[in-house]
Parts: sequence; C-alpha cells; structure tokens
Amino acid sequence: MAVSAEQTVLSGLARHLVTRGILDAEQAQIAQKGARENKHQLVSYIVRQQMVDAHTLARAIGEEFSVPIVDVDTLQIDLEIARSVGEKAIRIHRVIPFFKRGKRLYIATSDPTNDQAIDEIKFNTGQIVELVICEDDKLDRHLESLLQSIDTSLGDLSENEDFDGMELDAEDSEEGSAADGIAVDDAPVVQYVNKILLQAIRSGASDIHFEPYEKFYRVRLRIDGVLQEINRPPIHLKEKLAAVVKVKSRLDVAERRKPQDGRTKLKLSKNRAMDFRVSTIPTAWGEKIVMRLLDPASASLGVEALGFDERQHEAFSHALDQPNGMILVTGPTGSGKTVTLYTAVQILNTPERNISTAEDPIEIQLPGINQLEVNPKIDLTFAGALRAFLRQDPDVILVGEIRDYETAEIAVKAAQTGHLVLSTLHTNDAPKTLTRLRDIGLPPYSIASSVNIIVAQRLVRKLCKSCRKPLDIPAEALLEEGFTEPEIAEGMTIYGPKGCPQCTNGYKGRVGIFEVMPMTDAMQHAILTDAPDEEIARLARSEGIQDMRRSGLDKIKAGETSLEEVRRVTTS
Repeated sequence: MAVSAEQTVLSGLARHLVTRGILDAEQAQIAQKGARENKHQLVSYIVRQQMVDAHTLARAIGEEFSVPIVDVDTLQIDLEIARSVGEKAIRIHRVIPFFKRGKRLYIATSDPTNDQAIDEIKFNTGQIVELVICEDDKLDRHLESLLQSIDTSLGDLSENEDFDGMELDAEDSEEGSAADGIAVDDAPVVQYVNKILLQAIRSGASDIHFEPYEKFYRVRLRIDGVLQEINRPPIHLKEKLAAVVKVKSRLDVAERRKPQDGRTKLKLSKNRAMDFRVSTIPTAWGEKIVMRLLDPASASLGVEALGFDERQHEAFSHALDQPNGMILVTGPTGSGKTVTLYTAVQILNTPERNISTAEDPIEIQLPGINQLEVNPKIDLTFAGALRAFLRQDPDVILVGEIRDYETAEIAVKAAQTGHLVLSTLHTNDAPKTLTRLRDIGLPPYSIASSVNIIVAQRLVRKLCKSCRKPLDIPAEALLEEGFTEPEIAEGMTIYGPKGCPQCTNGYKGRVGIFEVMPMTDAMQHAILTDAPDEEIARLARSEGIQDMRRSGLDKIKAGETSLEEVRRVTTS
C-alpha cells in the first residue's frame, strides 16, 4: 500500500532517531503522527508509548545534538529562577529552569529541537539559554512538583513585609461568615494557605502538616498514606501561618502554650465542601498544625468500593442485615476504619431507622444521622452517650471506639437487647480482637452472644494503571511470600511501581485489605472455652476465612498493588 507524502516526511528529530537506529522508519512515522494528533512533544509521545525507554532516548538525543545530559533528580531548582521564566512557559514548553550564572540561564528539557521555547525564554528573560538533556519521564514528575511549588510559593513575600496590620478571615463552619470582625481575603499568607488546601484536595491528601523547625519551615501532605514535602515557606512567617489557620478554625490565636482542636470548611462549589479537622500543638520552635481532610463523599462510597472480595462482601452485608448484634472494625490509626463504619451507617440510613453515633471527634457530618461528640471535660463519655442513646429508642448505634470496660459492657448489652451496634478497637487482627475484649473485662459468654462479625483492615496504595511495570520474581521468592505452587504455575503477573505524571511514585489511590471473620457456632464455642487467639486464628483459617496477608496477595495477583506495599502493612 502506498504511503502518503505526509507520512513519509519526518521531522528533524524523528529523522535523527531513525539515522541512529533508535527507531525504524515506520515507528518514527507512527510516533510523529501520534504526537501531532495528541498534541504531545515527540519525545514525550515516544516514551509514553514505551517505544523507547526514557534513558536510552535521552542519551541518544544528547549525543546527536552534543548537549550534556543531567539527572534531573539531582538538580537543586531555584524557584526564583523558575518564576522569572514564568509558569505558562514552563508548562507549555515542558522545561525546567534550574540555574543562572551571569547572563546564562540553564534549562533542562527532553527535546532540544524546540526552538520556539528557546526563543520565547530568551525574549522574556533577556538571558542566553543553555540547554541540558534530561529523561522525559523524570521531567514530567519534576514539572508537576515545580509548578505546584511556584503556585504555592511565598518566596515573593519579603522579610520586611508588614503583616502586623493584616486582617484574618475566619469562616464559620456552617455559615461562612467572618469571625470576630476579621477579614484577610487580600493577604498573601491567606492566599498561600488556601492554595495549600486546594493542592491537598486535588492530590487526594488525607492530612496537611505545617511544621516549624529552628532554621526552616516545611509543609507536607500525606498522600496515599505517605508524607511528602511540598513547600518550604520563609521561617519568619511561621506565626502568621499559624494565625491564619487558627482563625479559620475558630481557635484562640493568642494561646500558643496549649494544644487546641478545631474545624473549618472550604466551599469548593455550591454543592460540595471539604471539612478540615485541625489540631495544634506547641513545639520547641513554634506551633505545629495538622489539618485532616474530611470528605463527605468518602462516606457514601458503597461497600463495593472498599475492596472486599466476593465472600467478604457477602459476610459484611449479611451482618448489616441483622436487627441486633455487634459489628467490630479493627486496625491501627489510618487504616480506614472510619470510612468502613460510615459506609455501613450510610447503607443503614433509611427513614425507618433511628441511628445515633458517639464520636471523638465527629469526622464527617452525615444528614439523617444523630451525631454526638463526646467531651470528657464535661464528663460526656462514650459510656454516658450510650446510656443516653438507649433512652431514645435507637435502632442502630455507632460507638467511635471501645476503650474501657464500662463502654464495652453497655455496648454488649445494647447488642443483646435488639440494637445493632457498630464500633472500633485498636487490634492487629480479627482473632486478637476477641482477646482484647476479654482483657477489657467482658466475660466470654457476653462476647459470644453479642459479636456478629469482626473486620480487621489495612490500607495499601494502588498501583497506577498507566505506568505499572511487570516484575520478574523467582518462584522460590513468591512461595516465601505466601503464594501457592498452583498460583505460580498458572503464570500470574506481578506488577511494581514505575512513576508517571498521573501518579505519585507509581501509586494512585488506596484500597483496603481485609480479614472478615463472622461468628460461627465453632467460633462461639472456642470463645466460651476461653481459647487463645492462636487457636481462634487456626479455626478461622480452617473455615476458609483468609487473613490480611492472603487478602493482600489476592490484590497483588489482580495487579492492584505491589508486593512491597503488602509487606509494608502486614507481617509474613
């Protein structure tokens, strides 16, 4: 078949790659056409389509055009230099300005043939542009980080800026009205904080950390369970940053010696807002502030989105259908217990049911649910809240956490007298939860007659589907990790993280791994005979209940997560 003239004309870069044997003519034509249709740079398109790996391509381009190659991971990028080039030019031309000496500006790029970018930067900065080549995939990762830093940087606030007369805006969590007559809409510090909040929301972060130290101040986001530094504002602004967050959260700005807790809300649109739970503590170098993002949308995900397999989903749904009994969700802090409980409560939230919750604190406000926040300062404890609930004709009760015998005893009695009770404990797995209840002081017969199901869980990061890479792992190593010989024989593919512009170091989002243990007759008998948790665990395995490690291995087989992630949150 004849090839059109348009197809046979190769650009300079494509032609060079064919000449050097990096691509054949047909591949070069496909890449050139695909890049043009998708409005990508040619180098970027070739790497994203995995036609050539980024390192090989960068080395070939550097040799062809006699341009030095650098590892962009090692560069110390000066935000002032980047800002002088401009966010728009950096984004459009995919370049990283990183160093300036005299009239020479050094810029990292993956495509040295982009004459338009060079000319535009020369014109805008008045500098002589010197190019270096970097790998395209690393360029993508650092570009996103650089653009976010430029967007949220406080570098243009001088040391002598007068912030003492600045008015701070404190939005009420319900009405959005100013508090105490303070308004700071035009203040750069407030704009900076708002940008950090928006960046946290866009990146799917669960927490924001504002941290002062002796010689620097940093802001970190916890994304998919891992903290990542995103910015270092000037240290002299630490009191101003703390004041902005505290006023927005209706805290005492003057009190810097004691921890404080508060809340604030950021309205994203007419129909959506994000709540933030705020905690401040005094440290040696100032107040550290942690803001936890509370997205109401996470409470209505549906059981299917939690990560249960078919059998676990069926067991959990069956427990929710029961009119009475206790559902316990266990795991360490940050394991997703709250989302699981809120998802369950939302499923149960119908006009026919009276649902009350006692929480410390209230994480997400749910319409149709009677939520109470415990307050030990006024002797409003979980146990006291439970007693009050039982006088208000409840159908479903959620207790934020069972911490002591009194709370456990009332919860058990409620479960035994026609109420469905949901709660959490801090234990490592489902069998140890039964031991924990005995340690609290509950008699075995109360546990056996009240507990319907125990769900132990952890969260693992999900592999990015756009860039995950297959790994070659020896069969012996897979057997040691817990896979069976039939699984290995059937030829499963194990994936690992790589990294691309759509993810964070190869991961995007999180999913739960679970041990879902219903109370069977055999399990109740084991509890009544005071069996140790090791025996209960063996009984659970004999009944086909998989532990969290096995749940994690299934997620690995499905290509959802990596072996490293499952190792990180489970024991072998």
